[in-house]
Amino acid sequence: MFKKIFLFALMGISILSFDSCDKGPSQEEIDQELIEAYILENNLNTTKTESGLHYIIYDEGDDNHPDYYSFIIARYKGYLLDGTVFDDGSQELNVQLAQMIPGWIEGLQLIGEGGEMLLIIPSNLGYGGIAKAKIPEYSVLVFELKLLQVYDKK
Repeated sequence: MFKKIFLFALMGISILSFDSCDKGPSQEEIDQELIEAYILENNLNTTKTESGLHYIIYDEGDDNHPDYYSFIIARYKGYLLDGTVFDDGSQELNVQLAQMIPGWIEGLQLIGEGGEMLLIIPSNLGYGGIAKAKIPEYSVLVFELKLLQVYDKK
């Protein structure tokens, strides 16, 4: 009897260990597949960074690029891949870049004052597993951005 119990327990552990090896795609892989489908569907020509951020620069702006510690004034529109708008950009944003999501921090440093760009941000560079008012957890975010001003607060 003990041998049968031991054998069934051993088989169960084996099955569980094999099952745990097949975890499926990671969230980053899922996001990249969604982003690539969105890019194809909307006929976009984006550049992808090492972090997985996709962007299009429409206007590079001037030489006054923000850094991590810069304060910025920007106007933007934010939406999900299905077109759901979660921020219509009706108000200017005046904030230190370091306080923004990682996708903004990385992306906005690519343009200067007066620049315009599109950012397609995978969830790990956005809010990740945290749901916001109109943003479900693990959402890929799309932003149309215009960088109006870059300054240092003194």
